[in-house]
Amino acid sequence: MTRVLGIAAASVISCSVCISAFTSTVPSKLATYSRQLTAPLQTKIDVEEEAPRDIYSFEEWASYGGIQKADGFQLVSEELDGFLDVSAMTTQDIPAGSPVVYVPNEMILSSNKAMEQFGRIQEAEQILRDNGYESNIRQYYLMLKILAELEKGQDSPWFPYLNSLPRYFSNGASMTLFCYTCIPPLLAALCKEERARLNNLSVKRPVTFLSNGIKENAKLWKWAYQVVYTRGFEANDGSGDFCIAPMADMFNHHGLEPEIALAYDESGNCYAQTVCDVLANSPLRMSYGDATNPSFLLARYGFLDESAPATFCKIMPSHVSEEMKNLGYAQDRMLFYKDTGDTSEEVWDILLYMALGETDEATQQQFYQAHMAGDYATKQSIHDQYYPLTMSKLSDHIETFLDELEALEKKGEYGGKVAADDHPRLPLILRHNEFVKNTFLTVRNKQGLDQNSDNEVPQTAPAGGY
Repeated sequence: MTRVLGIAAASVISCSVCISAFTSTVPSKLATYSRQLTAPLQTKIDVEEEAPRDIYSFEEWASYGGIQKADGFQLVSEELDGFLDVSAMTTQDIPAGSPVVYVPNEMILSSNKAMEQFGRIQEAEQILRDNGYESNIRQYYLMLKILAELEKGQDSPWFPYLNSLPRYFSNGASMTLFCYTCIPPLLAALCKEERARLNNLSVKRPVTFLSNGIKENAKLWKWAYQVVYTRGFEANDGSGDFCIAPMADMFNHHGLEPEIALAYDESGNCYAQTVCDVLANSPLRMSYGDATNPSFLLARYGFLDESAPATFCKIMPSHVSEEMKNLGYAQDRMLFYKDTGDTSEEVWDILLYMALGETDEATQQQFYQAHMAGDYATKQSIHDQYYPLTMSKLSDHIETFLDELEALEKKGEYGGKVAADDHPRLPLILRHNEFVKNTFLTVRNKQGLDQNSDNEVPQTAPAGGY
Protein backbone atom coordinates (compact mmCIF):
# COMPACT_ATOMS: atom_id res chain seq x y z
CA MET A 1 0.00 0.00 0.00
CA THR A 2 1.27 3.47 -0.87
CA ARG A 3 0.51 6.64 1.07
CA VAL A 4 0.89 9.81 -0.94
CA LEU A 5 1.29 13.43 0.06
CA GLY A 6 1.27 16.44 -2.21
CA ILE A 7 -0.34 14.92 -5.33
CA ALA A 8 -3.00 12.42 -6.33
CA ALA A 9 -1.97 8.83 -5.68
CA ALA A 10 -2.83 7.76 -9.21
CA SER A 11 -0.12 9.97 -10.66
CA VAL A 12 2.70 8.61 -8.50
CA ILE A 13 4.70 5.51 -9.32
CA SER A 14 4.51 2.44 -7.15
CA CYS A 15 6.84 2.31 -4.16
CA SER A 16 8.18 -0.95 -5.55
CA VAL A 17 10.03 1.14 -8.13
CA CYS A 18 11.54 3.20 -5.31
CA ILE A 19 12.55 0.09 -3.41
CA SER A 20 14.39 -1.23 -6.43
CA ALA A 21 16.20 2.10 -6.79
CA PHE A 22 17.17 2.45 -3.12
CA THR A 23 18.68 -0.25 -0.94
CA SER A 24 15.88 -0.32 1.62
CA THR A 25 17.32 -3.39 3.32
CA VAL A 26 20.25 -1.40 4.77
CA PRO A 27 19.56 -1.30 8.53
CA SER A 28 19.24 2.09 10.19
CA LYS A 29 21.85 2.83 12.86
CA LEU A 30 19.82 5.59 14.49
CA ALA A 31 20.02 4.14 17.99
CA THR A 32 23.81 3.96 17.99
CA TYR A 33 24.66 7.19 16.20
CA SER A 34 25.03 9.34 19.31
CA ARG A 35 27.65 6.95 20.66
CA GLN A 36 29.80 7.61 17.58
CA LEU A 37 30.09 11.31 18.34
CA THR A 38 33.19 12.55 20.08
CA ALA A 39 33.70 15.82 21.95
CA PRO A 40 30.24 17.29 21.18
CA LEU A 41 30.17 21.04 20.91
CA GLN A 42 26.86 21.23 22.80
CA THR A 43 24.81 18.94 24.98
CA LYS A 44 21.33 20.36 24.42
CA ILE A 45 19.36 22.13 21.72
CA ASP A 46 19.44 25.91 21.89
CA VAL A 47 16.02 27.14 20.72
CA GLU A 48 16.82 30.85 20.84
CA GLU A 49 16.01 32.48 17.49
CA GLU A 50 19.65 33.42 16.83
CA ALA A 51 20.99 29.88 17.41
CA PRO A 52 22.87 28.44 14.40
CA ARG A 53 21.64 25.45 12.41
CA ASP A 54 24.08 22.54 12.15
CA ILE A 55 23.36 21.16 8.68
CA TYR A 56 26.67 19.31 8.29
CA SER A 57 26.06 17.05 11.31
CA PHE A 58 22.49 16.45 10.16
CA GLU A 59 23.63 15.19 6.75
CA GLU A 60 26.20 12.94 8.41
CA TRP A 61 23.52 11.61 10.77
CA ALA A 62 21.09 11.07 7.89
CA SER A 63 23.59 8.99 5.93
CA TYR A 64 24.57 6.97 8.99
CA GLY A 65 20.91 6.30 9.81
CA GLY A 66 20.04 4.89 6.41
CA ILE A 67 18.51 7.90 4.67
CA GLN A 68 19.38 7.64 0.97
CA LYS A 69 19.47 10.35 -1.69
CA ALA A 70 19.50 10.23 -5.47
CA ASP A 71 22.56 11.38 -7.36
CA GLY A 72 22.39 15.13 -7.76
CA PHE A 73 20.26 15.77 -4.67
CA GLN A 74 21.68 18.63 -2.62
CA LEU A 75 20.71 20.78 0.31
CA VAL A 76 21.33 24.47 -0.36
CA SER A 77 21.06 27.43 1.96
CA GLU A 78 20.35 31.12 1.61
CA GLU A 79 19.72 33.97 4.00
CA LEU A 80 16.13 35.20 4.25
CA ASP A 81 15.37 38.20 6.46
CA GLY A 82 18.65 37.58 8.26
CA PHE A 83 18.12 33.88 8.99
CA LEU A 84 19.28 30.70 7.27
CA ASP A 85 16.79 28.92 4.99
CA VAL A 86 17.68 25.40 3.82
CA SER A 87 16.02 23.72 0.84
CA ALA A 88 16.56 20.94 -1.69
CA MET A 89 17.67 21.04 -5.33
CA THR A 90 19.17 18.76 -7.96
CA THR A 91 22.39 19.19 -9.90
CA GLN A 92 21.34 16.54 -12.43
CA ASP A 93 18.36 16.01 -14.71
CA ILE A 94 15.77 13.76 -13.06
CA PRO A 95 12.96 12.17 -15.11
CA ALA A 96 9.40 12.09 -13.84
CA GLY A 97 8.58 9.19 -11.55
CA SER A 98 12.09 8.89 -10.12
CA PRO A 99 12.87 8.33 -6.44
CA VAL A 100 14.82 11.19 -4.89
CA VAL A 101 14.91 10.51 -1.15
CA TYR A 102 14.31 7.40 0.97
CA VAL A 103 13.73 7.69 4.73
CA PRO A 104 13.48 4.44 6.72
CA ASN A 105 10.61 4.11 9.14
CA GLU A 106 12.95 4.10 12.15
CA MET A 107 14.12 7.63 11.32
CA ILE A 108 10.59 9.06 11.03
CA LEU A 109 8.96 10.94 13.90
CA SER A 110 5.34 9.77 13.97
CA SER A 111 2.29 10.59 16.06
CA ASN A 112 1.23 6.95 16.02
CA LYS A 113 4.61 5.85 17.35
CA ALA A 114 4.53 8.61 19.99
CA MET A 115 1.11 7.46 21.17
CA GLU A 116 2.39 3.91 21.38
CA GLN A 117 5.50 4.99 23.27
CA PHE A 118 3.82 7.25 25.81
CA GLY A 119 0.38 5.63 26.00
CA ARG A 120 -2.83 7.61 25.69
CA ILE A 121 -3.02 10.56 28.10
CA GLN A 122 -6.79 10.62 28.54
CA GLU A 123 -6.91 13.75 30.70
CA ALA A 124 -4.93 15.76 28.15
CA GLU A 125 -7.04 14.45 25.27
CA GLN A 126 -10.23 15.43 27.10
CA ILE A 127 -8.92 18.95 27.66
CA LEU A 128 -8.17 19.25 23.94
CA ARG A 129 -11.67 17.98 23.07
CA ASP A 130 -13.33 20.37 25.50
CA ASN A 131 -11.45 23.28 23.97
CA GLY A 132 -12.31 22.33 20.39
CA TYR A 133 -8.95 20.84 19.38
CA GLU A 134 -9.81 17.17 19.01
CA SER A 135 -8.51 17.18 15.43
CA ASN A 136 -5.09 18.21 16.76
CA ILE A 137 -4.58 15.35 19.22
CA ARG A 138 -2.07 13.57 16.99
CA GLN A 139 -0.03 16.72 16.54
CA TYR A 140 -0.08 17.11 20.33
CA TYR A 141 1.52 13.69 20.81
CA LEU A 142 4.15 14.52 18.21
CA MET A 143 4.90 17.73 20.14
CA LEU A 144 5.39 15.60 23.26
CA LYS A 145 7.79 13.38 21.31
CA ILE A 146 9.85 16.41 20.27
CA LEU A 147 9.91 17.65 23.88
CA ALA A 148 10.95 14.23 25.19
CA GLU A 149 13.85 14.17 22.73
CA LEU A 150 14.82 17.73 23.68
CA GLU A 151 15.03 16.65 27.30
CA LYS A 152 17.49 13.89 26.39
CA GLY A 153 19.81 16.44 24.81
CA GLN A 154 22.89 14.86 23.24
CA ASP A 155 21.58 11.40 24.18
CA SER A 156 18.62 11.71 21.82
CA PRO A 157 19.02 9.71 18.61
CA TRP A 158 17.42 12.68 16.82
CA PHE A 159 19.76 15.31 18.31
CA PRO A 160 21.60 16.08 15.02
CA TYR A 161 18.30 16.41 13.18
CA LEU A 162 16.68 18.66 15.77
CA ASN A 163 19.84 20.77 15.93
CA SER A 164 19.61 21.38 12.18
CA LEU A 165 16.12 22.86 12.31
CA PRO A 166 15.26 26.56 12.23
CA ARG A 167 14.70 28.42 15.48
CA TYR A 168 13.31 31.53 13.85
CA PHE A 169 9.78 31.37 12.41
CA SER A 170 7.61 34.02 10.78
CA ASN A 171 4.19 32.40 11.01
CA GLY A 172 1.13 33.42 12.98
CA ALA A 173 2.19 31.69 16.20
CA SER A 174 5.46 33.65 16.21
CA MET A 175 4.09 37.13 15.49
CA THR A 176 3.75 39.87 18.08
CA LEU A 177 0.43 41.45 18.97
CA PHE A 178 1.55 44.54 17.06
CA CYS A 179 2.12 42.39 13.96
CA TYR A 180 -1.54 41.34 14.06
CA THR A 181 -2.57 44.99 13.80
CA CYS A 182 -0.53 45.46 10.59
CA ILE A 183 -2.20 42.74 8.49
CA PRO A 184 -5.61 42.53 6.80
CA PRO A 185 -8.52 40.95 8.74
CA LEU A 186 -8.42 37.48 7.13
CA LEU A 187 -4.70 36.96 7.67
CA ALA A 188 -4.95 38.43 11.16
CA ALA A 189 -7.70 35.95 12.02
CA LEU A 190 -5.67 33.01 10.66
CA CYS A 191 -2.57 34.12 12.57
CA LYS A 192 -4.52 34.49 15.79
CA GLU A 193 -5.90 30.98 15.25
CA GLU A 194 -2.32 29.69 15.13
CA ARG A 195 -1.48 31.46 18.39
CA ALA A 196 -4.66 30.09 20.01
CA ARG A 197 -3.81 26.57 18.83
CA LEU A 198 -0.33 26.84 20.32
CA ASN A 199 -1.77 27.98 23.64
CA ASN A 200 -4.42 25.26 23.72
CA LEU A 201 -1.97 22.48 22.79
CA SER A 202 0.34 23.45 25.65
CA VAL A 203 -1.39 20.98 27.97
CA LYS A 204 1.33 20.20 30.47
CA ARG A 205 -0.01 19.07 33.84
CA PRO A 206 -1.16 15.53 32.85
CA VAL A 207 2.20 14.77 31.19
CA THR A 208 4.14 12.77 33.79
CA PHE A 209 7.20 11.75 31.74
CA LEU A 210 8.52 15.28 31.20
CA SER A 211 10.44 17.10 33.91
CA ASN A 212 9.09 20.30 35.41
CA GLY A 213 11.95 22.14 33.75
CA ILE A 214 10.66 21.10 30.33
CA LYS A 215 6.98 21.52 31.18
CA GLU A 216 7.51 25.04 32.49
CA ASN A 217 9.64 26.20 29.55
CA ALA A 218 7.24 28.04 27.22
CA LYS A 219 9.94 28.56 24.58
CA LEU A 220 10.46 24.80 24.22
CA TRP A 221 6.72 24.16 23.85
CA LYS A 222 6.47 26.90 21.25
CA TRP A 223 9.44 25.50 19.31
CA ALA A 224 8.02 21.96 19.43
CA TYR A 225 4.73 23.33 18.08
CA GLN A 226 6.53 25.12 15.25
CA VAL A 227 8.49 22.02 14.28
CA VAL A 228 5.38 19.84 14.19
CA TYR A 229 3.15 22.25 12.28
CA THR A 230 5.71 23.50 9.76
CA ARG A 231 7.46 20.18 8.99
CA GLY A 232 4.81 17.52 9.55
CA PHE A 233 2.17 16.18 7.16
CA GLU A 234 -0.65 13.72 7.60
CA ALA A 235 -0.33 10.43 5.76
CA ASN A 236 -3.44 10.19 3.61
CA ASP A 237 -4.01 6.46 3.90
CA GLY A 238 -6.87 6.94 6.35
CA SER A 239 -4.74 6.19 9.41
CA GLY A 240 -4.45 9.83 10.41
CA ASP A 241 -0.77 9.30 11.26
CA PHE A 242 1.06 12.61 11.37
CA CYS A 243 4.71 12.29 10.35
CA ILE A 244 7.95 14.23 10.15
CA ALA A 245 10.39 12.52 7.79
CA PRO A 246 13.90 14.01 8.19
CA MET A 247 15.46 15.05 4.85
CA ALA A 248 12.07 14.68 3.15
CA ASP A 249 11.03 17.76 5.15
CA MET A 250 13.59 19.94 3.35
CA PHE A 251 11.45 20.47 0.24
CA ASN A 252 10.11 24.00 -0.07
CA HIS A 253 6.61 24.76 -1.37
CA HIS A 254 5.28 25.32 -4.85
CA GLY A 255 1.53 25.06 -5.13
CA LEU A 256 1.07 25.02 -8.90
CA GLU A 257 4.03 23.07 -10.24
CA PRO A 258 5.64 20.96 -7.50
CA GLU A 259 8.45 18.67 -8.55
CA ILE A 260 8.05 16.25 -5.63
CA ALA A 261 5.40 14.16 -3.87
CA LEU A 262 5.88 12.03 -0.77
CA ALA A 263 4.75 8.42 -0.51
CA TYR A 264 4.83 5.82 2.27
CA ASP A 265 5.04 2.06 1.73
CA GLU A 266 3.31 -0.57 3.86
CA SER A 267 6.34 -0.76 6.16
CA GLY A 268 6.15 2.97 6.94
CA ASN A 269 9.22 3.95 4.93
CA CYS A 270 8.99 7.36 3.24
CA TYR A 271 9.93 8.05 -0.38
CA ALA A 272 10.15 11.39 -2.18
CA GLN A 273 9.45 11.01 -5.90
CA THR A 274 9.47 13.38 -8.85
CA VAL A 275 6.09 14.08 -10.45
CA CYS A 276 7.54 15.76 -13.54
CA ASP A 277 10.81 15.95 -15.45
CA VAL A 278 13.23 18.11 -13.46
CA LEU A 279 16.16 19.86 -15.11
CA ALA A 280 19.59 20.09 -13.51
CA ASN A 281 20.09 23.04 -11.15
CA SER A 282 16.37 23.23 -10.40
CA PRO A 283 14.73 23.39 -6.97
CA LEU A 284 12.89 20.35 -5.64
CA ARG A 285 9.58 21.42 -4.10
CA MET A 286 6.31 19.90 -2.95
CA SER A 287 2.87 21.36 -2.35
CA TYR A 288 1.95 22.37 1.20
CA GLY A 289 -1.65 23.20 0.32
CA ASP A 290 -4.05 25.26 -1.79
CA ALA A 291 -2.16 27.38 -4.33
CA THR A 292 -4.85 30.07 -4.14
CA ASN A 293 -4.62 30.57 -0.38
CA PRO A 294 -1.38 32.46 0.33
CA SER A 295 -2.86 33.84 3.57
CA PHE A 296 -3.09 30.34 5.09
CA LEU A 297 0.44 29.49 3.97
CA LEU A 298 1.82 32.61 5.62
CA ALA A 299 -0.15 32.07 8.82
CA ARG A 300 0.82 28.38 9.12
CA TYR A 301 4.30 28.21 7.57
CA GLY A 302 5.54 31.79 7.65
CA PHE A 303 6.31 32.56 4.00
CA LEU A 304 4.69 34.57 1.22
CA ASP A 305 3.77 32.37 -1.74
CA GLU A 306 4.32 34.81 -4.59
CA SER A 307 3.75 31.99 -7.09
CA ALA A 308 0.07 31.92 -6.10
CA PRO A 309 -2.04 32.75 -9.20
CA ALA A 310 -4.88 34.20 -7.16
CA THR A 311 -5.92 35.27 -3.70
CA PHE A 312 -9.16 35.50 -1.76
CA CYS A 313 -11.01 38.69 -2.67
CA LYS A 314 -11.35 39.67 1.04
CA ILE A 315 -15.13 40.11 0.91
CA MET A 316 -16.00 39.19 4.49
CA PRO A 317 -19.65 39.88 5.43
CA SER A 318 -20.60 39.70 9.09
CA HIS A 319 -22.80 36.69 8.34
CA VAL A 320 -22.46 34.09 5.60
CA SER A 321 -25.78 32.36 4.98
CA GLU A 322 -26.32 28.89 3.59
CA GLU A 323 -27.58 30.46 0.38
CA MET A 324 -24.31 32.38 0.03
CA LYS A 325 -22.35 29.17 0.57
CA ASN A 326 -24.46 27.49 -2.13
CA LEU A 327 -23.65 30.36 -4.47
CA GLY A 328 -19.95 29.69 -3.89
CA TYR A 329 -18.90 31.79 -0.94
CA ALA A 330 -15.60 30.19 0.06
CA GLN A 331 -12.06 31.47 0.38
CA ASP A 332 -10.79 29.11 -2.32
CA ARG A 333 -13.52 30.17 -4.80
CA MET A 334 -13.93 33.92 -4.22
CA LEU A 335 -10.77 34.85 -6.08
CA PHE A 336 -8.95 37.81 -7.57
CA TYR A 337 -6.30 36.71 -10.10
CA LYS A 338 -2.91 38.28 -9.60
CA ASP A 339 -1.54 38.46 -13.14
CA THR A 340 -4.67 38.86 -15.27
CA GLY A 341 -6.94 40.90 -13.01
CA ASP A 342 -9.74 38.43 -13.61
CA THR A 343 -12.46 37.95 -11.02
CA SER A 344 -14.00 34.55 -10.34
CA GLU A 345 -17.65 33.97 -11.14
CA GLU A 346 -18.41 33.45 -7.46
CA VAL A 347 -17.32 37.02 -6.64
CA TRP A 348 -19.85 38.44 -9.11
CA ASP A 349 -22.57 36.12 -7.83
CA ILE A 350 -22.02 37.00 -4.18
CA LEU A 351 -21.76 40.73 -4.84
CA LEU A 352 -25.02 40.73 -6.78
CA TYR A 353 -26.77 38.53 -4.23
CA MET A 354 -25.72 40.85 -1.39
CA ALA A 355 -26.70 43.98 -3.33
CA LEU A 356 -30.13 42.58 -4.21
CA GLY A 357 -30.65 41.72 -0.54
CA GLU A 358 -30.50 45.44 0.19
CA THR A 359 -32.85 46.55 -2.60
CA ASP A 360 -34.92 43.76 -4.16
CA GLU A 361 -35.35 40.53 -2.19
CA ALA A 362 -37.76 39.07 -4.75
CA THR A 363 -35.16 39.32 -7.52
CA GLN A 364 -32.52 38.10 -5.08
CA GLN A 365 -34.52 34.87 -4.63
CA GLN A 366 -35.14 34.61 -8.37
CA PHE A 367 -31.39 34.87 -8.93
CA TYR A 368 -30.64 32.29 -6.24
CA GLN A 369 -33.22 29.80 -7.49
CA ALA A 370 -31.91 30.20 -11.06
CA HIS A 371 -28.43 29.34 -9.79
CA MET A 372 -29.63 26.29 -7.89
CA ALA A 373 -31.66 25.08 -10.88
CA GLY A 374 -28.79 25.57 -13.32
CA ASP A 375 -30.84 28.15 -15.23
CA TYR A 376 -27.87 30.18 -16.42
CA ALA A 377 -29.87 32.12 -18.99
CA THR A 378 -32.04 33.67 -16.27
CA LYS A 379 -29.00 34.16 -14.06
CA GLN A 380 -27.12 35.97 -16.86
CA SER A 381 -30.14 38.11 -17.60
CA ILE A 382 -30.29 39.31 -13.98
CA HIS A 383 -26.55 39.96 -14.05
CA ASP A 384 -26.99 42.08 -17.18
CA GLN A 385 -29.86 44.02 -15.62
CA TYR A 386 -27.97 44.85 -12.44
CA TYR A 387 -24.44 45.01 -13.79
CA PRO A 388 -23.87 48.72 -12.95
CA LEU A 389 -24.95 47.98 -9.37
CA THR A 390 -22.61 45.00 -9.10
CA MET A 391 -19.73 47.01 -10.56
CA SER A 392 -20.40 49.78 -8.07
CA LYS A 393 -20.24 47.28 -5.19
CA LEU A 394 -17.00 45.82 -6.57
CA SER A 395 -15.50 49.29 -6.93
CA ASP A 396 -16.50 50.26 -3.38
CA HIS A 397 -14.97 47.06 -2.00
CA ILE A 398 -11.69 47.51 -3.86
CA GLU A 399 -11.29 51.18 -2.93
CA THR A 400 -12.18 50.55 0.73
CA PHE A 401 -9.73 47.68 0.99
CA LEU A 402 -6.96 49.62 -0.74
CA ASP A 403 -7.48 52.44 1.78
CA GLU A 404 -7.21 49.91 4.62
CA LEU A 405 -4.01 48.50 3.14
CA GLU A 406 -2.52 51.98 2.90
CA ALA A 407 -3.23 52.57 6.59
CA LEU A 408 -1.74 49.19 7.49
CA GLU A 409 1.33 49.95 5.40
CA LYS A 410 1.92 53.23 7.20
CA LYS A 411 1.49 51.55 10.57
CA GLY A 412 3.88 48.74 9.67
CA GLU A 413 6.50 51.12 8.30
CA TYR A 414 6.28 53.24 11.45
CA GLY A 415 6.64 50.16 13.65
CA GLY A 416 9.66 49.09 11.62
CA LYS A 417 11.33 52.43 12.17
CA VAL A 418 10.76 52.77 15.90
CA ALA A 419 10.87 49.13 17.03
CA ALA A 420 12.28 46.95 14.25
CA ASP A 421 14.10 44.67 16.69
CA ASP A 422 10.87 43.99 18.57
CA HIS A 423 8.95 43.10 15.39
CA PRO A 424 11.38 41.44 12.94
CA ARG A 425 8.54 39.93 10.91
CA LEU A 426 7.28 43.31 9.74
CA PRO A 427 9.25 43.21 6.44
CA LEU A 428 7.46 39.96 5.53
CA ILE A 429 4.12 41.45 6.54
CA LEU A 430 4.75 44.51 4.39
CA ARG A 431 5.65 42.28 1.42
CA HIS A 432 2.40 40.38 1.93
CA ASN A 433 0.38 43.59 2.01
CA GLU A 434 2.13 44.81 -1.15
CA PHE A 435 1.31 41.49 -2.86
CA VAL A 436 -2.37 41.89 -2.00
CA LYS A 437 -2.35 45.56 -2.97
CA ASN A 438 -0.89 44.83 -6.42
CA THR A 439 -3.48 42.11 -6.98
CA PHE A 440 -6.31 44.49 -6.13
CA LEU A 441 -4.83 47.18 -8.38
CA THR A 442 -4.62 44.70 -11.25
CA VAL A 443 -8.29 43.78 -10.78
CA ARG A 444 -9.28 47.43 -10.57
CA ASN A 445 -7.47 48.24 -13.80
CA LYS A 446 -8.85 45.18 -15.60
CA GLN A 447 -12.41 46.16 -14.70
CA GLY A 448 -11.89 49.80 -15.65
CA LEU A 449 -12.43 50.96 -12.07
CA ASP A 450 -9.29 53.07 -11.71
CA GLN A 451 -10.50 56.36 -10.28
CA ASN A 452 -7.74 58.17 -12.16
CA SER A 453 -8.72 56.60 -15.46
CA ASP A 454 -10.90 58.17 -18.12
CA ASN A 455 -12.37 54.75 -18.97
CA GLU A 456 -16.11 54.50 -18.38
CA VAL A 457 -17.53 51.57 -16.47
CA PRO A 458 -19.47 49.27 -18.85
CA GLN A 459 -23.21 49.30 -18.31
CA THR A 460 -23.84 45.64 -19.19
CA ALA A 461 -22.20 42.40 -18.11
CA PRO A 462 -19.42 41.08 -20.37
CA ALA A 463 -20.70 38.91 -23.19
CA GLY A 464 -20.68 35.24 -22.37
CA GLY A 465 -20.50 35.57 -18.59
CA TYR A 466 -19.05 37.49 -15.72
